[in-house]
Amino acid sequence: MPQRLTRQVIVAAAFDVLDAVGIEGLTVRALATRLGVKAPALYWHVESKQALLDEMGTEVVRRIGSRVAALPGDVDFTGALRGYAEAMRAEYLRHRDGARTFSGTRLTDPELLRTQEDSLRTWVEQGIVLEAVIDAFEIVTSFVVGFVIEEQERADASRYSLDDRDAIVGADRPLTVQAGHHIFRPSERRFDDQLAVVVDAVSRNTLPDMGQ
Repeated sequence: MPQRLTRQVIVAAAFDVLDAVGIEGLTVRALATRLGVKAPALYWHVESKQALLDEMGTEVVRRIGSRVAALPGDVDFTGALRGYAEAMRAEYLRHRDGARTFSGTRLTDPELLRTQEDSLRTWVEQGIVLEAVIDAFEIVTSFVVGFVIEEQERADASRYSLDDRDAIVGADRPLTVQAGHHIFRPSERRFDDQLAVVVDAVSRNTLPDMGQ
């Protein structure tokens, strides 16, 4: 007998479908099959695929928020940016096509917006301009989304091979070969290196004592 449909049940099943078939295969019909119900039954809860993605994206934002909330209470602005970026990447990597699926989704839980007030007040009371805070986090968000999209695509070894790249480039182009090895270094290291550059630049242009 099919279980009772709730938002939690539907979203959990949607993550399972996403992990199994990717964003292209995630449809309301595929989700209904997973849940053992007819597609029309789901439309009472999610009116479209985009509405479903919004619910999934909202859950991911909730998880990211939980990770950020676990950061040390005395973390500074630079640490907050880094912690946010690491939390976002971790949650996106939990699911197949995570960055492509969840970026740009609309929050369906107003409380997630309301909970931003306290952290925004913290930074403003430290003398950081509100708009600069928002720009800083949006820049970091854009970096993480782009990075994880590339990271998840490059995970397909059948499409991305460093050995094949070396052979195509040829030994007579040593700098290009070296560049490829740098590009394809372990993604964890690459993320840390590049995030440090982004966070340092953003912080220097955001914090009052590091600006002009």
